[in-house]
Amino acid sequence: MTDLPGLSFRAALAAARKETPHAHHTYDQPLTRHEIAAHYAARHAGVPATSSSRSEDIALYTRVTDAAAGMPVVLGAFGDAERLRRWLPGLPRRMNEDTVARLLAAYQEPKHLESSPFPHVRLGEDVDLGALPALWATERDAGPYLTTGLLHAHDPRTGRGATAVHRMLVRDRNQLVIWMLPSRRLLAMYHEATERGERLPVSVNLGAPPAVMVASAVGSDFLPAGTSKTALAGALAGGPVTMAPAVSQPVAVFAESEVVLEGYFDGTTAPEALPGRATGYSLPEVLGYDGNAAEDLPAITVTAVTSREAPVFPAVIGPGREQSLILGLAGAVALGLSGAGGELLSDAHYSPAGGGMFLLVLRVRKSGPADDERVRAMARDVLERHRFAKVVVLVDEDVAPDSAEDVLWAITTRSDLSADALHFTGFPRVGLDPSQGEAWAAARGREAAGSRTVVDATVPFALRERHGRSFPGAAHAGPADD
Repeated sequence: MTDLPGLSFRAALAAARKETPHAHHTYDQPLTRHEIAAHYAARHAGVPATSSSRSEDIALYTRVTDAAAGMPVVLGAFGDAERLRRWLPGLPRRMNEDTVARLLAAYQEPKHLESSPFPHVRLGEDVDLGALPALWATERDAGPYLTTGLLHAHDPRTGRGATAVHRMLVRDRNQLVIWMLPSRRLLAMYHEATERGERLPVSVNLGAPPAVMVASAVGSDFLPAGTSKTALAGALAGGPVTMAPAVSQPVAVFAESEVVLEGYFDGTTAPEALPGRATGYSLPEVLGYDGNAAEDLPAITVTAVTSREAPVFPAVIGPGREQSLILGLAGAVALGLSGAGGELLSDAHYSPAGGGMFLLVLRVRKSGPADDERVRAMARDVLERHRFAKVVVLVDEDVAPDSAEDVLWAITTRSDLSADALHFTGFPRVGLDPSQGEAWAAARGREAAGSRTVVDATVPFALRERHGRSFPGAAHAGPADD
């Protein structure tokens, strides 16, 4: 065991209780899984789940009445950016060429145990996923979902691996169905294995190290050749991640997890619905709307459930700040690793208002009049490389990109949207965004199209001295600025 919060979810919770006890709550009243999600949304959730602009506190629900495992449910752990930064000392406060170089120099490969560290093991017929307190967030949901399950896959034939979080419906006692992003490596590995007629072994790690949760959201294509997400997680956490062998599959697990499900893909598919029910909605998604369930998804057959002593069960309610912050912090890392922006980039921030993916603020540094156009070209380059970004806002170095109010000030006073909002077409539409869909376009009387927007809210270089802030100074980037 480790006491580094970036390497252990349990250590992270302990650190949060010690450092900010006012933001850690325990609820002992009996609640169903529906009621837990509604309770948390009403009291603690922020944008985009609710209209409250607030960081999310941690809440521990100790009495889940409709789950037999007896595990407390934890919500909100990833819902505060400053809390995450305390857990991840290697995460750059600003994202630019210099800070990315330091991050790369800090990469640490994982260490490996020789045997499983988990004292509690259920195998084969003893597996019952229905006993887990997987949240059923609303009555409209397809069923109970694993919302923080960190899936780690290993192909024994090719040696390739994948680590990512995807939504997983608990469909039966030993079956999960999973929706995978088409752009992620896991889906390609799944097709490769099933086309060979072979199984793809996986572990689903619940309560995985916070550093791995963030690193897992960085696209594999952005990682330097020969490196891994687990090595990146080591850099974020300030120490190596610990891996261990599974007990029933030829795959590794994250040894500091709370609960681990082991299993495999074998080409079996199933609808995203409980047996005997029609497909409809899936669950609340990251942008704040109910998602659509899929008719046919890959299924995971679970062969073992292992856990540590007195495990807790982490979850997110879908469109909360937790998922948005994980995706946003990882997105900024990915942008830095991609090299987009070069010396023009001072910092990058994905806003939770865009689910941590769709709204990107780029703080730029200009050194001459030519940079007025160069920063706009840089923004277009970022859109080409980071395809989920929908709106990019360019701001100067005296604007805090993580302050929505400051960014709105810049947009209001430093841009004429009739001329400084640049629109680009020909991009792929993203299904998570309802405004890019066919129905939305029809209601607006236009053709559906994948479009992107860049808002230039920077002062023209020639006017910088006249239209600088009355109280000059670098915009804040929080404590211990890099």
